Amino acid sequence: MENDSVETAPPETLLLCRDLMFVSKVTATARAVGVAVKVVRDPAGLPAAGRRLLVDLNQDGAIAAAAAWRGATGGQVIGFVSHVDTEAIARARAAGLDKVMARSGFAAGLEGILRVG
Repeated sequence: MENDSVETAPPETLLLCRDLMFVSKVTATARAVGVAVKVVRDPAGLPAAGRRLLVDLNQDGAIAAAAAWRGATGGQVIGFVSHVDTEAIARARAAGLDKVMARSGFAAGLEGILRVG
């Protein structure tokens, strides 16, 4: 008997975000460029897996979760945040996140961000 099941590797890119509209934008763009993205809505549920984490830094607990994920996996963290939220930007940079971007810049460059890696 032949086994027709195909094992696929888990997505290497994770998205930590609760904003359903933004999740839809990221996942639609990811599908268009052929990149698998696993969506995680709760920072407490962030798995220690993957190579890259895209994270909404305006979400409660996201900065600490992203820093812990980076420490556990050694992966790259790209955070996006409202450009006027200077406190979150400073906290994210202090936490050692690899890249902190304005949400608008992240959205504008999303296709390229997803393809790199």
